[in-house]
Parts: sequence; structure tokens; C-alpha cells
Amino acid sequence: MISALVRLVKFALFTGKAEPPPLANRRTRVTAPRWLAPFTTLDGVRLADLTLALFLFGTAATDLWVRLDERNMEPPGALVLNTAFLALSLPVALRDRWPLGAWRTALVTMPAYVYVDRMIDGFPEQGVTYTWPLVLTYLLVLYTVASRNSEAVSIVAWVVSMLFLGVVNANVLPIGGAVFAVPLVLGYNVRARRGASAKLAEESQLKVVAEGAQAVLEERARIARELHDVVAHHMSVIAIQAEAVPLKAAGDARQLEEGLAVIRSLSLDAIAQLRQVLGVLRDADGRKETTPQPDLERIDALVANARAAGLAVLFRRSPQVEEVSQAVGLSAYRIVQESLSNVMRHAPGATVSLEVARERDELVVRVANGPGAGPAESSAGAGHGLVGMRERAVLLGGTLEAGPIADGFEVVARLPLEAA
Repeated sequence: MISALVRLVKFALFTGKAEPPPLANRRTRVTAPRWLAPFTTLDGVRLADLTLALFLFGTAATDLWVRLDERNMEPPGALVLNTAFLALSLPVALRDRWPLGAWRTALVTMPAYVYVDRMIDGFPEQGVTYTWPLVLTYLLVLYTVASRNSEAVSIVAWVVSMLFLGVVNANVLPIGGAVFAVPLVLGYNVRARRGASAKLAEESQLKVVAEGAQAVLEERARIARELHDVVAHHMSVIAIQAEAVPLKAAGDARQLEEGLAVIRSLSLDAIAQLRQVLGVLRDADGRKETTPQPDLERIDALVANARAAGLAVLFRRSPQVEEVSQAVGLSAYRIVQESLSNVMRHAPGATVSLEVARERDELVVRVANGPGAGPAESSAGAGHGLVGMRERAVLLGGTLEAGPIADGFEVVARLPLEAA
């Protein structure tokens, strides 16, 4: 413990450096006039300290010279007199840039000022007269030390100040202790408040970063849903067409050519939708894809693709659903797309009933299918489609119910028309 105390005193008196000035000081910087080139800015705090230092220097010099002239005394040596002048100005000028250096300078030079002051008065028995420039200078330096150093360094500064005061004039130790404590306590409070503000700013920054990361994750999930809907639907249709076309053509070149043309059209449509989803990610300039997203109008194309893949789709759409928001239209389109893709995979050749209607303030999408006419695909890796459809409905404040019915499966989505 003694070694730690020795290191602390050594840090305060000889080797230590204070914390840098707070960033808030940048707000006080002002543009310097051209004749001060190469300096381009002036720190308002340091400019105020320099002005105060010059004022204290002039005040001390005037006071000492007037008193010397009144007593017809020869001025003391130039070194002592200059040291006395600098004791009241140099610490103030240095306190913002080098707080501990300014305090050490005050400890060294202020005894010279006290000596000259007492010598002019003939070393009176009543002791030292503490002038207001002397008190102001030392209190400012103590405040800066406390506001830019740890509590331990501030305590060392208070103890050393009390020791110096005891050597100069032990009669004022109680009053001096209280006076020295005031700037130290104020500086400690300022440093604590500054630290709390910095921590709060750091936490706010971390919150912004976390919110940004959350937004990235949400965007990745949205893109994953879009890719799943696009790829699952089109690849299912293309796979079924590629298997059915040769069987349907039975060697007829014309029918084979027509079937391949349908597959090519489906492939180009899939590529176009993938480009639409990923366009903004490939754009180096940050421009967004301007191609409109799918909506209710494009459900007819989904129905045509499903019929071409062998499904018997009965589609009914009420006329009241033409005017819906883009978010509702896109979600309804993706739900129909995923539902038809599931029917192609799990009940190929089935009869499907598709209905898009408006019920009060909701858009209702119903997709029901009967038993399939052929073998179903393997269910390995399945289940993500229903999760994606349910997420789309929930994001709009709606609901989605999916489950088996008599000889088939049904999906019912209810999407509020006023969804955000």
C-alpha cells in the first residue's frame, strides 16, 4: 500500500499527465484572423485563460511596483521579481493544456511571490497577506486538476497544498483546507458528469449500432422470404413441366417445342423476379430497383403457370379488391404463389379452388386443394413456406390459418386493408 501511495504522489508531483481536454471544447473554437497564419483556429477557453493570465500579470506587476515606489525601496532581483509576476499568470495560461504542470508551476513560483510581498511590507509579524489574484490563480489551477484527473490525484493535490500552506502560515490551515476543497469538489463533479455523459453517448451509439444490426437481420429475412417464394414457385413449375413435356409430346416435335417455350418463359420470369429482389444489393451507387413489385394483378399469371403444370385451378376474384396497398397486394401475391407451389409439390394434378375477396376491412385469400393425381415429392426440408406466409400476414397485422381438410389442404389468409 505504501508503494502505491508513493507512486501516486510521484505521479501527481513529477511524472503524471492529465486527461485530454473534453471534446466539448471544440464548440468554443473560433476562426483566427489571417495575420495569425499559420494558425487557423483559436480555442476560446485557452484564449480566455491567456487574457486572464495577462490581466493577473499586469495587476501583480502594478501592485508591486507601486508599493516599492511608495516605500522608496530598490526593486529585488530580476529573477525573483519575474518569478513573482509569473506565479500569478503562467499557471493560468497553462492550466487547460497541462493541468498538472500548471499546478506544479504554482507550487514552485508562488512562494517567490509571497516572499517578495512580505519583503516589501518589512516581513510583518502578522504573517502573509493573501491577495485575491493569488487566491484566484491557485483555485483555478486546483479546479482544473480535479476536473481532469482521478479522485486520488485530487486528494494528493489537496494534501500537498495543505502542507505548503502549513509551512507558509499554519494559522490559516482550517480555513485554507475548506477553501482548497471547494474547487476540488467542483472539479470532481464536473468530471463525473462528463464521464456519465460520455457513457450515455456511448450507450446511445451502441443502441444505434444494435438497431442497425437488427434492421440488417430483418432485411435479410425479408430477402430470404422473397427468394424462397420466387425460387420455390418457379422451380416447382419448371420441374413439373420438364417432366411432363416429353410425356405429353410423345415424339411430336411441335408439342415438344411448345413445351420447351413454356419452360423458357417460366425461367425468364424467375430470373426477372430474382433480379428485382437482388437489384438493390448489386447497385454500387445505392440506387433502388424501380420495377414495381408483384401485386394482385399478376395472380392471373400464377394461375396460368399452375394450369400449365397440370393443376385444375378454379380462380374467383371479387371486383372490390382492385384498390389495395402495395404491401397488402405483394403479401397476397406471395401467399398465393407459395400455396400453389405447395400443391404442385405435395398434390400434383389436384383440383385447386382459389378465391381472393374483400370481407369488410380485410382482404381474404383462400387456397384449397383436393387429393393429387400423382405421387407427392419428398417432404425433406419442407415447412419454411408456411412459416414465411404466416410471417407476411403477421407483419401486416393479419392472420393465416393452414391445415388439412376433407381430402385435401386449405390456406386462409386475412390481411387488413389498412395495414401499415
